[in-house]
Amino acid sequence: MSKIRVFLADDHQLFREGIRSLLTRAPDIEVVGEAGDGEDAVAQVKTLVPDVVLMDISMPVMNGLDAAARMKESTPSARILILTVHESNQYVSQMLQVGAAGYVVKSVSSTELVSAVRAVYQGNVYLYPSIARMIIQDYLKQAASGRDSTLDGLTPRETEVLKLIASDHRNKEIADLLGISLKTVQAHRTSLMMKLGLHDRTQVVKYAIRKGLISP
Repeated sequence: MSKIRVFLADDHQLFREGIRSLLTRAPDIEVVGEAGDGEDAVAQVKTLVPDVVLMDISMPVMNGLDAAARMKESTPSARILILTVHESNQYVSQMLQVGAAGYVVKSVSSTELVSAVRAVYQGNVYLYPSIARMIIQDYLKQAASGRDSTLDGLTPRETEVLKLIASDHRNKEIADLLGISLKTVQAHRTSLMMKLGLHDRTQVVKYAIRKGLISP
């Protein structure tokens, strides 16, 4: 069985060593590289092409926000999981906008961290509970204020596809559920994301919550 290939990016060597030791205890995870600054992380990730990048926000030379954006351009297949001390709406929003697949805080338990790595590897979004609450509260406030009350020109079918994407269904599952072809699903997916200016599933989930299409 192939293992989940993880890359570590944090400016504290002792912390990296601890995380490496923790992750390698899991039988399905291996750490393939590490970096102490954002610029080195971007370069190594481009070469190593890991499955998951476990990265801090506060790093020298290039911060985690800029590094994440660069990685999504140069190595789009890598899933970025933020591991940081920061619990701020501003940081969470910025990291999700640049394509991070998960956000956990450094107080997370070893079991939760391993679960987060596995979740983002499988294509899911993983948010630490306190982070998820902040995001949900923010969008509920927006909904209560009367903003974002329309579906921005989506057709009924595109809305159905969007809801299923946000509910973590893959294209083949959506095709089966709606009784349409895989190519039609892909066409609807491309169309709705272009209309809404969305770039990945994380943004689709946020949009669906904001619009009330799925439950928080």
